[in-house]
Amino acid sequence: MTSYTTDSKKDLKLIFETSGGEKVYRSENSVVVKLPPNRNSITTSYINGGHQENLEAIFNHEPNPTRGHCGHDLEGGSVEEYIKIQSKRLGLNPEKTAAMMTAAKMKNAAISTRTFRDLEVTAIVTAGIEVNGGRAGDPANWHEENGSTVYVGGTINTFLILSSYLPAHALTRVIMTATEAKTVAIQQLMAPSRYSNGIATGSGTDQISVISNMSSPNVLTWAGKHSKLGELVALCIIDATTEALDKQTCLNPLTQRDMLVRLNRFGINEDKYWETAALIEGENKKPVFIENLREFSKNPSVVAMTTSLLHIIDEINWGLIPEKSGKTAAYSVMKTLPEMIAVKNQPDFEHLIDEKMTIIENWIRISSWCIKNGF
Repeated sequence: MTSYTTDSKKDLKLIFETSGGEKVYRSENSVVVKLPPNRNSITTSYINGGHQENLEAIFNHEPNPTRGHCGHDLEGGSVEEYIKIQSKRLGLNPEKTAAMMTAAKMKNAAISTRTFRDLEVTAIVTAGIEVNGGRAGDPANWHEENGSTVYVGGTINTFLILSSYLPAHALTRVIMTATEAKTVAIQQLMAPSRYSNGIATGSGTDQISVISNMSSPNVLTWAGKHSKLGELVALCIIDATTEALDKQTCLNPLTQRDMLVRLNRFGINEDKYWETAALIEGENKKPVFIENLREFSKNPSVVAMTTSLLHIIDEINWGLIPEKSGKTAAYSVMKTLPEMIAVKNQPDFEHLIDEKMTIIENWIRISSWCIKNGF
């Protein structure tokens, strides 16, 4: 029998309050933003979504695991009914409540607030893209027909609470700026897509809710990058998304400073390395090689060289650099590896580099030789 979450009103604890009176509560499975009167919002919620002017609350929720990944597997048989059920459990009016759902833990929510004069912007983010991270334009893995939906784990869900009044068109523009900022946070961490060899731009199921204060005398009509509002929105989103990704999955600059982590988006792991290394001259003891590979992989100079090679590959794939020219540059970079890591002997590059192979395949050959012969 399926075990459903039992989040209730009594489980909610106040964790933050804006200067305008929006109160943020958290329980094990939900983060709830309770809205004062005269708030308008735009949200991607399945119920009461779009532009609204009468919502009393918006919540972010982690459902308990279900037997499947479709909306009909949730309690109530659909996403809409499930949200209504959870609204009631949290003491909220389903007719005046919107919601977002995620597989991220609510304890890992991050909050960032910035102010400028009488403008205050607050972002609240839960984030996880280790399973569902994707790049816009990646091959799709499902298609919606007749309202049938698929629930996928790993999502970046965002609240934005603004102290000023924004009409509907400006709220919509906030979403554009926030989405760009979310992508900045992800790309600064070089988080990989799980559906291609590109860098992720988000997850396939990200959601957002933007709230403004219709009672404020400060009316803002634009939220693009050139406006102060746009700047604050972006900075809050970058801060909160970066913190949430670290809290949820330890995705941070230190964990990304690893050659194998960077190569993972191209399907390269320790076993793939050993398949090549076993054919390279030197001692063939896998446990010793793997231990040395892990040490080699965390060398910051090695990571820097690897990222330069991967960026050449990206630019070839984007059509910015001809493949032949990219390979020539990449092989020139690779040949400096032995000297950079102080390997005493020089490899026979004419034997190691095979023009018919890819840049990554040749990198594995040269780096494996260095690991086996003096690193």
